Amino acid sequence: MERGVFTVVTFKSTFDAIEAERLCKEHEVPGRIIPLPTQVSADCGLAWRMPPTPEARAAFDEATAGHVRAAGYYDLKL
Repeated sequence: MERGVFTVVTFKSTFDAIEAERLCKEHEVPGRIIPLPTQVSADCGLAWRMPPTPEARAAFDEATAGHVRAAGYYDLKL
């Protein structure tokens, strides 16, 4: 796994995580699904990891709007 600072998005369900991954790949949002980092507690064991930039966050929000609601956004050093 790459090391560095990333924004990690958590979800309330595995369905939401998988749907977010599908939408993000379809809209070419930078990032990928990863197991939930130990630094974060969430209902789902998966998270979307992306660059910590406003552009990546906006692309994620646009791609998932009306389909998936993120449970939380965290900037983490992984």
